Amino acid sequence: MTKTILRALAGETLPTPPIWMMRQAGRYLPEYKATRAQAGDFLSLCYNPELAAEVTLQPIRRYGFDGAILFADILLLPQALGADLWFVTGEGPRLSTITSEADFAALRPVHAIDDTLAPIYETIRILRRELPAETTLIGFAGAPWTVATYMIAGQGTPDQGPAHALKDGNRALFEQLLGKITEGTIEYLSRQIEAGAEVVKLFDSWAGSLSGADFERYAKEPARVITEALKRRHPGIPVIAFPRQAGQGYVGFHAATGADCVAVDDSVTPEWAAEHVQVSGCVQGNLASSHMVTGGAELVAETRRVVQAFSEGPHIFNLGHGITPDADPANVQLMIDTVRGA
Repeated sequence: MTKTILRALAGETLPTPPIWMMRQAGRYLPEYKATRAQAGDFLSLCYNPELAAEVTLQPIRRYGFDGAILFADILLLPQALGADLWFVTGEGPRLSTITSEADFAALRPVHAIDDTLAPIYETIRILRRELPAETTLIGFAGAPWTVATYMIAGQGTPDQGPAHALKDGNRALFEQLLGKITEGTIEYLSRQIEAGAEVVKLFDSWAGSLSGADFERYAKEPARVITEALKRRHPGIPVIAFPRQAGQGYVGFHAATGADCVAVDDSVTPEWAAEHVQVSGCVQGNLASSHMVTGGAELVAETRRVVQAFSEGPHIFNLGHGITPDADPANVQLMIDTVRGA
């Protein structure tokens, strides 16, 4: 029997939705913390295929999710393109910035990214051997706009202001950078598929800061170009798009990009997403991640609400955003049991 996530992505409405969770391998799990300590630091963990595979497998062993998402980071691609990347404890990633033509010119050609990213493909090969037969392996990358915001600012920002400033002040350079990231993302995801990824997901975490024509050009259009290129190279490969906080921009995103599934965050209700987004195809989402901290009857009620809202069409159950480090692992089990009717 075809894996449940692949069935949902093909448009099938299932009696129980398949389930996985963004950041399911991560800091809320004690076994993850132990493995990360063994690796030494976050980037060393990402680039160690055996340990990256181990942390990918940990939530599958513990919870039996229907999908396993590759353990990596969206900023590995900018690093492979030549940006300096490091992580500041308690504060997150830092990158050398791209704000001038000279900065852009210093980036490596796209064909050179595999020199850096080869360990990631090896992680995928290990996972294809080690994962249970029923578990779908999901590869991923950051969407070009979101990756560009980090490459331009050198870190995460509250409003993506530096990226908007470059976009508005030097549109030619901004579009050159976005084009290079788009090209690199196609190659990166294509290699992930060749290594064994069965689905790929495009995370546009900051899509919600784009509006109007900019949303069309810098969120929708890159997603369309990437999806089209991947499906041309790998016929039948399913693609999940996640233009987080897109609001009304979620409407029509399937058709505009060719994505098989659109993931929605919890800033929209599941009822609204069922009416306006699921009518076009599979939807993924969208329980608020805060319930993984608070638990209790409200977690059960809201989980049932999400399942019920999307029950008339293809649905993959997930959070509306990644699980947070302060989450209680017991609440994850309660969510899974509720989805599966235990």
